[in-house]
Amino acid sequence: MRKRILVIDIGGTHVKLMISRAKKRKFKSGQKLTPREMVKQIKVEIDGWKFDAISIGFPAPVRDGRILAEPKHLGKGWVRFNFEKALGKPVRVVNDAALQALGSYHGGRMLFLGLGTGLGSTLVFPDMVLPLELGDLPYCDDRIIEDFLGKPGIAELGEKEWERLVMGAVAQLKKSFIVDYVVLGGGNTKKLSVLPEGAEQGHNRNAYLGGVRLWQTDQSTRRPKWRVL
Repeated sequence: MRKRILVIDIGGTHVKLMISRAKKRKFKSGQKLTPREMVKQIKVEIDGWKFDAISIGFPAPVRDGRILAEPKHLGKGWVRFNFEKALGKPVRVVNDAALQALGSYHGGRMLFLGLGTGLGSTLVFPDMVLPLELGDLPYCDDRIIEDFLGKPGIAELGEKEWERLVMGAVAQLKKSFIVDYVVLGGGNTKKLSVLPEGAEQGHNRNAYLGGVRLWQTDQSTRRPKWRVL
């Protein structure tokens, strides 16, 4: 039987819970949200839902299922938090951009950019996912690119100038990573008047498919189909 997966997409504004693409709930996150408070709220929201395993997308660097650093836009206490013990199910954790990127992937060599509170980024190849931290790239005036392409950039620059910078960044990153296409996710993608050439619009609901794919196995080896680096 196929496992039923609960997907938890943790963002700087909301925590989204999905048991299918259509069945979902959410609650507010923010600078004061700790993992214990989040788990308490999750248990309230998922009352009555039945699932076998959990996929978590987390807004900070993650490697081998371990959170490497505290997130910029949430509270503290995430690095050593035991999600499996707290939630009582098998858990796989990846970067939140990687979760949506995996769900958006449809072949070839793809770059995902998440235009949200910050700037998420992930490369996806056949059977392989490489989370990135492009948001920390030095950009202008000793600041990082996330300051301009993330949510603060819209407030500081205005939507017209922000869009111009997005267009230029997408074109340059597509060329630099030699990708076949770029998927633009995150809520601020909707603010673009037109998509850059070679780019397509993602959707937050793709995080659900990404969460399901994390648990897919290769039928011949019984190992995970997708290798998250």
